[in-house]
Amino acid sequence: MNRRVKEIVARSLAGKTMEAAEIKQLFSFPAISEESYYIQYAARILNQELNDGLAEVHGQVGIISGPCPCNCQFCSFAASNRIFHQQRQESWENIRKQCLDLETAGANAIYLMGTAALPFQGFLEIASRVRRQLRPETVMIANIADFGYQEALALKAAGLTGVYHALRLGEGQVTRISPARRRESMQSARQAGLKLGTCVEPVGPEHSVDELVEKTLLTREMGAVFSGAARRIDIPGSPLAVHGMSSKAQMALTVAVVALATGQGVAGNCTHEPDITGVMAGASLLWAESGSNPRDTCEATENHRGFSVSRCMEIFREAEVEVWSGPSRLFNGR
Repeated sequence: MNRRVKEIVARSLAGKTMEAAEIKQLFSFPAISEESYYIQYAARILNQELNDGLAEVHGQVGIISGPCPCNCQFCSFAASNRIFHQQRQESWENIRKQCLDLETAGANAIYLMGTAALPFQGFLEIASRVRRQLRPETVMIANIADFGYQEALALKAAGLTGVYHALRLGEGQVTRISPARRRESMQSARQAGLKLGTCVEPVGPEHSVDELVEKTLLTREMGAVFSGAARRIDIPGSPLAVHGMSSKAQMALTVAVVALATGQGVAGNCTHEPDITGVMAGASLLWAESGSNPRDTCEATENHRGFSVSRCMEIFREAEVEVWSGPSRLFNGR
């Protein structure tokens, strides 16, 4: 065992801020190594302490699919990837049913996701209608394209608690989105009183350790209620598909390092897509998904890649982690 690893981990568990060089060192170990498993175990212990041993399952409903002009190479909606050829918006009745089904199944928060092809006002109208259908205590989160301060205020006024937003790996290079614009959206959300969820994503073999460190530090700096890591899923025909995908073993180490690096200030730690290796490595948040999904080539992801709430809960049970019952503690404060 590398002695330096024990020192870095001990500092994190004691509430000390991890330096960039220390984060880089933890990311640099092989996924299958004594050091890796030590890091993963420590991350699990940290997250159990931060969350009182409790995990959460959040549910997301994708409300639109079709070609998107942002052309994120890792996304099935990118017009350049030629997966979806026509814009399609879910019917109101289907959106309503999917949200209520997730709520009834025990999801701790309900997310509505729209692509950049959906105008903000259109999203806001749908979100407002969904809000009226859900129980008053149910936490509702937006996952949408970039927005400004006034739009963030409108989301809050409509009864949303927070947003999911990330400055992705390769932003501005494998996407047509300005990294500065992503940052501005995240800052606008917090200024408007919305809680922010984010993570290091989408992780692939093409990303260097330095890139992972940079994005990990960003998630810490943004004052998010959760961070974590999500794996890039191959989209057929995408330019990124030539790289293959990161192994689940590698993702487990990534999830663990992010948890230790974000430390005491970021309670939640996610892994996506749901996987027991990530939970064993300290993930305390999984997502169930229905409707459209940027990692899926099927319009109804619940019939393909998407996990159900019960399936996510089963992953936590198999990892011997208790799932919180009630509105999200991450977004409501612990």
